[in-house]
Amino acid sequence: MEGVVGWGTLALINAGLAQGKNESGLLWFLLSLLLGPIATFMIVIWVKFPKKDQ
Repeated sequence: MEGVVGWGTLALINAGLAQGKNESGLLWFLLSLLLGPIATFMIVIWVKFPKKDQ
């Protein structure tokens, strides 16, 4: 049972990380339910902040 709670918590954290990088939180939440820690790695490494115009 603890694993299910931990997996859900990780999915919520990933959704917050994705929203912080201007990505879809819902999409990343759902991906995180399927991929778990792999989705976290993808968000941290591959998803980039959008470039700001100066």
